[in-house]
Amino acid sequence: MGDETIEPETTQNLTAVLESAAAGDPQAAEQLLPILYAELRRLAHSYMSRQAEGHTLQTTALVHEAYLRLVGNEDPGWSGKGHFFAAAAQAMRQILIEQARRKGALKHGGGTKKQGLENVEPEIQQPSDDILALNEALSELEQTDPRMGRLVMLHHFGGLSMPETAAAMGISLSTAEREWRFARAVLFNRIYGSDENRRSNPST
Repeated sequence: MGDETIEPETTQNLTAVLESAAAGDPQAAEQLLPILYAELRRLAHSYMSRQAEGHTLQTTALVHEAYLRLVGNEDPGWSGKGHFFAAAAQAMRQILIEQARRKGALKHGGGTKKQGLENVEPEIQQPSDDILALNEALSELEQTDPRMGRLVMLHHFGGLSMPETAAAMGISLSTAEREWRFARAVLFNRIYGSDENRRSNPST
């Protein structure tokens, strides 16, 4: 039961941090991450401990449940909500990477079926090779195009719909959709293009 309880001061602190972030405080967004990371880990552990072996849980469900539990009906507006989901997406990414690295130490290869980014949401049981390759490719994209990297984080890891992603970033829906298509193509090429190149040129 302890994992199901959220201290009142946690939600109060989160509300204050969201208000500060929405007001432009650059340090407020950083304060969100540890709060969300801890809550998402509790939710993931609690949920998966009750599920059958091999069950998968979409990260969207975790992120949105964390939002409802921590913020509830106190809607901070899209500016504050955007900061929340950005931090939640980063926390979810860290949790998935940690799990993937643990699994990667236990298996090598195994003929896992690779998946593109279209119509796919990260899952708690997603193949470790896929999520680690995505993380590496996304890190490269974030270096060359931070805004596009943020869009991928919000939509893919944070579970926001494309209209919600556009609203959180303060850009038009058409721009968000166009950049998502481009980012998806770039990431897919970085993840799987290198594999195709190695198969075509085994000596490299």
